[in-house]
Amino acid sequence: MEVAAVRLLRGSALLRRNFPTCLPAWKSPPGALRASHSEALLSPAGSGLPGAPLQTLSDEELMIQSAVKKFAREQVAPLVSTMDENAKMEKSVIQGLFQQGFMAVDVDAKYGGTGASFFSLVLVVEELAKVDASVALICDIQNTVVNGLVRKHGTEEQKAAYLSQLATAKVGSFCLSEAGAGSDSFALKTRAEKKGGHYVLNGSKMWISSAREAELFLVMANADPGAGYRGITCFVVDRDTEGFHVGKAENKLGIRASSTCPLTLEDVKVPEANVLGQVGHGYKYAIGSLNEGRIGIAAQVGRLVPWHALSQGRSMNSRKGKCSAASKRGSMRTQGGALPPGPQGSGLPIRDVLRTNSGLRWRLPAFGT
Repeated sequence: MEVAAVRLLRGSALLRRNFPTCLPAWKSPPGALRASHSEALLSPAGSGLPGAPLQTLSDEELMIQSAVKKFAREQVAPLVSTMDENAKMEKSVIQGLFQQGFMAVDVDAKYGGTGASFFSLVLVVEELAKVDASVALICDIQNTVVNGLVRKHGTEEQKAAYLSQLATAKVGSFCLSEAGAGSDSFALKTRAEKKGGHYVLNGSKMWISSAREAELFLVMANADPGAGYRGITCFVVDRDTEGFHVGKAENKLGIRASSTCPLTLEDVKVPEANVLGQVGHGYKYAIGSLNEGRIGIAAQVGRLVPWHALSQGRSMNSRKGKCSAASKRGSMRTQGGALPPGPQGSGLPIRDVLRTNSGLRWRLPAFGT
């Protein structure tokens, strides 16, 4: 009897995209399917269920995925340990990301971008994260948050001016959080006072990713404190603007090559033309961009555990990458001069992590379409 999962998955709003034709041949072991409304899960029960792919890729997506794998293997992997130890991204890696078009995946080609889909961006981040989450993170932030804000809310003049730079040479940074406005980011204290044709920004930011490498900053400041969060506005600030200072990067436990820095703004004069979108709409823009950014974070599925014993280096900062390396290491481990017979203790938790990872992976494509 054809498995009921086929009909359910084909009707699912989560997994309609490029459904593989191989699934009708599936046979369902008893208790293998668990269904809830619009999504289907394959349960651990009935382990005889074959692991067929639930997501197929177009030729373009396969080409992008292959290019990212090659770049990550050849240009990132050899530098992972060094970047982790030095807590600094190598310039050659950033340059390579730009040269390959990975820093502007879904930006229109007329601005210098790759012009691919958002789902292609998810693939790029996912493949980079298999080697180093720091590299995946700088790519994710650039694409989903920084480029996304300019692309969606910038004027045509701003897109031409900024997207072309962000697509080809300049790292961008998104500046929202403050010392007293972390979880409640809309309680930010940074102010923007209108003076003639300029705004004067004063305040500070904390935990700003990619700040050390960035040359363009999207700064959220309140232009109308009396309106509360409805006064929050997004400003484009160049790194060399007078009064704008990037502090020392944090010494973090994980994702060390990705910089996280404080910022201070002391009478930073920003032209009115550098207001991104509408005055007072910054909080809306922030919510939307962070939601897309979270999809990129989900693509990384990372846990910050340094695998010191692995020959792959210290920072295999993705669940799939670490499990592959751990499985290889476990298969070579000996006891008493010989390989231990049967399943090893380390194999069980690795299996559980991979099972969870597969479940998450099946859901991810729906959010990238």
